[in-house]
Amino acid sequence: MVELIVDTNVLVGALLRGGGASRRVLRACLSGAYQPLMGAALFTEYEDVLSREALWQDALVPPQEREAVLDALISRCRWVEVFFAWRPNLPDEADNHLVELAVAGNAAAIVTRNIRDLSRGELRFPNLRVLTPEQCLEAYPCPP
Repeated sequence: MVELIVDTNVLVGALLRGGGASRRVLRACLSGAYQPLMGAALFTEYEDVLSREALWQDALVPPQEREAVLDALISRCRWVEVFFAWRPNLPDEADNHLVELAVAGNAAAIVTRNIRDLSRGELRFPNLRVLTPEQCLEAYPCPP
């Protein structure tokens, strides 16, 4: 089973839109087709974004269901403690934790809509892929 980091923007995209690749990646994580990895910084970011009511004004998914989805995702995650701060010097400092979590957990990929920023770090990890949800589904096929 492929181990992945699911960026917050993929979780949000899965909950805001009616379908698409972000939702398919989330469903694959929930069904056990992918093994999502979780760390303290990513967990905190998920909770923060899910609590931003302005972001969810037009969402069809009410707060209780968003929390249920997060709880279900967390229950499927493998918790990874990050002991070393690599600081790959990404354009957005707030994204560095994703690379650190991926390296600590030996993830195959980070799944994100933020390909541009996550691919521009000064520190490179040749075995770590940065993929959009569509690229993830293509690289690591799973049942629909």
